[in-house]
Amino acid sequence: MEAHNPYFKQRTDALGVLGLSCLQKVTATHIILAYGITADLTDEYFQIGESTAIESLRAFVKAIVKVFGDWYLRAPNETNICRLLSVGE
Repeated sequence: MEAHNPYFKQRTDALGVLGLSCLQKVTATHIILAYGITADLTDEYFQIGESTAIESLRAFVKAIVKVFGDWYLRAPNETNICRLLSVGE
């Protein structure tokens, strides 16, 4: 994630305090997607605020589309259509 979106790199603030790590942001995002919980519930377990959890989710989805979009969001070709029709039967 860090290689595809600079949002996930751990940074320091003006006081020199480390911010959230990539692992914290991605784990919170996975929990939101996997269990369908709301972003404000991540605060109790991951110590991530609601706005940060939503921002992480948006950045994660954008990175996934950027990396895998050309392959998975392409129009189906003849082979794909035949395979899907045979599975549907």
